[in-house]
Amino acid sequence: MTTFAAGTALESKLDMQNRLFAALSAMFGKEVPLYDRALLVNKACNETVCGLLSRLHVGFAMSGEELERTSGERHGAIRIGRPDEYRWIGRLFGCFAMEPHNFYDMTNVGSKSQPIIATAFRSVHRPEHRVFSSVLMTDYFDPATKARIEALLAKRTVFSDRAKELIEKSERQGGLGREDGEALIKECTDRIFKWTGKARDHALYKELSAAGFKIAADIACFQSHHLNHLTPNTFCMDLYTAAMKHCLGEVDAAWFGARARTVLARLMKQADHDFMKLHFKHVPLEEIARYRAGSVSSADVAAAAGALVRRFAGSEFALAELKHAGFKDFTEGPSEDTPVLLRQDAYKALTEPVEFAEVDGSVVQSTHTARFGEIEERFYACTPAGRAMYDACLAEADAAREKDPGLPKRDMAAYEALYARPFAAFPKTLPELISAKLVYARYVATPKGIAAGKSGALPTTDLMELVRGGFVDYEGLRYEDFLPVSAAGIFASNLQQYGTKSTAAVKPTYTQAQLEEILGKRIVDSTTMYARFEAESKLETYRSLGLIERVSAVELRELEAAVGGA
Repeated sequence: MTTFAAGTALESKLDMQNRLFAALSAMFGKEVPLYDRALLVNKACNETVCGLLSRLHVGFAMSGEELERTSGERHGAIRIGRPDEYRWIGRLFGCFAMEPHNFYDMTNVGSKSQPIIATAFRSVHRPEHRVFSSVLMTDYFDPATKARIEALLAKRTVFSDRAKELIEKSERQGGLGREDGEALIKECTDRIFKWTGKARDHALYKELSAAGFKIAADIACFQSHHLNHLTPNTFCMDLYTAAMKHCLGEVDAAWFGARARTVLARLMKQADHDFMKLHFKHVPLEEIARYRAGSVSSADVAAAAGALVRRFAGSEFALAELKHAGFKDFTEGPSEDTPVLLRQDAYKALTEPVEFAEVDGSVVQSTHTARFGEIEERFYACTPAGRAMYDACLAEADAAREKDPGLPKRDMAAYEALYARPFAAFPKTLPELISAKLVYARYVATPKGIAAGKSGALPTTDLMELVRGGFVDYEGLRYEDFLPVSAAGIFASNLQQYGTKSTAAVKPTYTQAQLEEILGKRIVDSTTMYARFEAESKLETYRSLGLIERVSAVELRELEAAVGGA
């Protein structure tokens, strides 16, 4: 507890945020048993990876509690119908130190377009959790459909008077005490984000779905902002996806064992100190620097893969016995050898029973397919140049895949080679990515560097040269945001619907300013923030090393502009 108001201790908003997402995860696990089992699969995969990493980096160890913390980050997604509801959502997340980051126009992603615009709520610092929050743009539709949707949405009340009272109280006093914080979290799990299985206007639901607007049907007809996924972290995407396909009964133990050996051997070649800094953010840089080089043999990899095969024979991993729709055929994002932005995958959306209450008092028993099980592995945040390069590579890779969409199922090795080819131009290591100005990094002077600076023994202001000399440590900044095309690909593959055209006379154009007006607050530009964090760290490092006077005037102006620009 950190601050006080009227004699009441206020809780840390970040602590509240962590409790909120733990509560949401528990809620979602009760609603969707497959989610809880998928978490077990991910835990087993992450434990296997950590076991091998402890051999590769002598000194690295991960307790069960530390693994839970490192794996405990969650990224959720919600869909909202009315502008006033969206503003309340923004105010709610503000109570948990989460601010809107980036503007996402999902109406403008080609064949994967949907009638929504969005932002992502997360903390600026320590962004362990995030929620992609979409709002339905009813003017995307013809006047008659727009009127029907808005009339239906007008009848619902998602935020109770008590929830609004707590949000306003938090805003007035800069936070909430423990009891009020728990009450607001309970509002989230018992009402705002809870799945009820209840909806209204089955006719509108069917019409929107048949016309390709399943997301609009989900938003318009349900009575809450239920989570449609809650995504955990994985340390090895390809191991997890293979494990899920095996546990869901799509591939046998022999296939999984061979695939596990392949991806774990590949990972051991890639998992350098930079990988450790990226995936284990809670471990101090100086501790990682002390890890000694070990080795992992092919026999070690085979033993780890074999142990995982045996482990997945346990009854708790019999996911095929649960209601499911299978796993996606391929992973979204960059090729597996290109550590930028993020890779994401998912088990497909479940078809769940829904009860529609009609205006005449009758009830229609139906089904709804929306909630799916996403997984992510995050990599380095790209500069604008890096993002442009990524977008070009992705377009080429997607085009190559679309020529033979069945290849991932027939021959995974051939598919990976095909998909990686367009990304060959991308550097594969962090120093190379930094040198090419494709990703952002954070720097810090080491004790050796500070001592050398005091004695005037530092030969250069080149930070990467100083890194090689042990005078500076560094880490790549992790990407904490979303990829619209990949997210749209997840939506499309889960809903089996690709891109729906506007039915308005003229397709509307949407802007960040429009969403900011709905929210009543500015949206943070994450690229500007990544640039700021890098610039601040460079300036502080130069000062700590006594080099600030030797930095060129041009570079200093650029760094100060990056800090000021955010």
